[in-house]
Amino acid sequence: MVLMTSKPWLIEQDPWLEPNQGSIEHQQHHYKAMRERIIRDKSLVEFASGHDFFGLHKTKDGWVFREWLPNATEVYLAGEFSDWQDESEFKLSKLKDGVWELKLSLDVLSHKDLYKMHVHWPGGDGLRVPAWAQRTYQDLDTHDFSAQVWAPEEEYEWKHKFTRDPEQSPYIYEAHIGMASEKERVASAKEFEHDVLPRIVKAGYNTIQLMAIQEHPYYGSFGYHVSSLFAATSRFGTPEDIKSLVDAAHAEGVSVILDIVHSHAVKNVNEGLACLDGTETQYFRSDPSGDHPAWDSKIYDYGKSEVVHFLLSNCKYWLEEYRFDGYRFDGVTSMLYDHHGLGKDFTCYDDYYDSVDYDATSYLTLANQLIHEYQPGVLSIAEEMSGKPGLAASVEHGGIGFDYRLSMGIPDMWIKLLKETEDENWQVSKLMHELSQHRPEEKTISYAESHDQALVGDKTVFFRMADSKMYDSMSLKSEDLDIDRAIALHKLIRLVTSSLNRGGYLNFMGNEFGHPEWVDFPRAGNGWSYKYAKRQWNLVDSPKLKYKFLGSFDKAMMDLLGQHEQDIKSEIAWTTINDDDHVFSFMRGDLLFAFNFHPNQSFEGYGVDSPIGDYELVLSSDDPEFGGFERIDKSVRYSASEECRGLKLYLPARTVLVLKRK
Repeated sequence: MVLMTSKPWLIEQDPWLEPNQGSIEHQQHHYKAMRERIIRDKSLVEFASGHDFFGLHKTKDGWVFREWLPNATEVYLAGEFSDWQDESEFKLSKLKDGVWELKLSLDVLSHKDLYKMHVHWPGGDGLRVPAWAQRTYQDLDTHDFSAQVWAPEEEYEWKHKFTRDPEQSPYIYEAHIGMASEKERVASAKEFEHDVLPRIVKAGYNTIQLMAIQEHPYYGSFGYHVSSLFAATSRFGTPEDIKSLVDAAHAEGVSVILDIVHSHAVKNVNEGLACLDGTETQYFRSDPSGDHPAWDSKIYDYGKSEVVHFLLSNCKYWLEEYRFDGYRFDGVTSMLYDHHGLGKDFTCYDDYYDSVDYDATSYLTLANQLIHEYQPGVLSIAEEMSGKPGLAASVEHGGIGFDYRLSMGIPDMWIKLLKETEDENWQVSKLMHELSQHRPEEKTISYAESHDQALVGDKTVFFRMADSKMYDSMSLKSEDLDIDRAIALHKLIRLVTSSLNRGGYLNFMGNEFGHPEWVDFPRAGNGWSYKYAKRQWNLVDSPKLKYKFLGSFDKAMMDLLGQHEQDIKSEIAWTTINDDDHVFSFMRGDLLFAFNFHPNQSFEGYGVDSPIGDYELVLSSDDPEFGGFERIDKSVRYSASEECRGLKLYLPARTVLVLKRK
């Protein structure tokens, strides 16, 4: 660990932070103090092993069950084996520090038995799902959750060894297993492995981000109101099914990361952590700071040793048990500040340091340090919108330790532009600035849209441009200027966003081919319909529809990024920016990107500044296989000489050319 000097590393990188040096140093001191107080003399990896001690475990001598319930007066294990009654043989013994324990012979419990804890506390009692349960099950008739004994005769046998290359840029396919089927129901992990994984591999993505894996009582929450942190939801099948999916992805060289939710938890009492031992403050902060004002959920007490132990163990558990390759941490902005980022615009540096949640920030620092120590190549991404300095700087440099931050402002920019500005008024210089800006110490994940932009009440990028004409004008036989515009801009928006990335790129399942409409999970307001909680793969598969053009272009784009990764990692060198013409170009390594966003003006012999040399065309959005009009002559040879001071290009309206310097 690097000791703080008179001028922290972050300030050396960004001198404008100097007025906040005291807060930056306090954040580091608080983290170190938390580590010393909680971890003590253990290693971080050894400390984060609560899942090996707590919960239900089968040993050679019998079953052992443990749970931390500091306010409990009596605890029983109740289930099908006891007819859900309190019986003396299932009464737990109280150990020290609020820990309760029960040991049973092997013949008492069987694979798939349902159980809960019957917890008694001063003035009350209740049936509760254990916090450390590694398997839960929901009754489809009553919707009630129970823990479930999971002890198949044979453990899952991993078939493929895989270690993610930390130098590889993550090109992420954000996916939800349950809505991945064409059928109006919850799809399974086995179906995803068989039907969707091959699509992802073929499309050229090297990372899958799985949503809604941690157990959540309400399907429509998109998995963000978690009740059981250690249990993979039974909606998608068995634990072995999830492991098989991860294993199959690894066989293809594809990483799988988990969308992990440690920013808040569901309020539900019967299946969640709330009132587990009769108190609201066992895992969560006391009111009102324990209630999230915007999400109707509970907030963890990140300063409590047992809670930090619980959450850190959860970080290690998914890497260890399911062999995930990292995490996208949800709701990080909410964790960093006492105000959760609500109503804050973050217009100056002082805004980052006037309301810091030092406990939560220290927890995130520990979490990042843990997962990177435990697993080489692990991927750590923060869903964070404020632009907190040091978020994606190493812990050794005084940062919080994330590898990447999601560039959440980019999709907002695209939606705002499409909603409020006519095409002819787009200012490409401003566009370029927004797409390429980032903090000096951090890498980012760029994206044009994620699942957020697809939710009901909003519109995806393609739906916003094509609107109702998606329903009757996407046939190859149809000619429609609005559809032509939507297809052309969909391609340009994605390529300029991905090619200007400062670390990686993300796409939500189906949006790569302009998936129609929105995402709306079954709920009372839509008659519990699955109509909009599915993916219409038949659209991109159909040879008669124009969706195939967008799918083909997305694959070509991902191939370009993957095959020329070292070029894309090079610094951006702007060569031409012309707001009047809506034209701009830039170099990344030996790749030249030339965009013409003009809605109706094509340019012949357009001068583009570029390094001297010969160039070859490697991608044109105007190719007919991408829904273009084949206006680019591929026999043309490109050369930039000292006399020409660059290339002369034919740039049709709403097209992009990518050339490679030989």
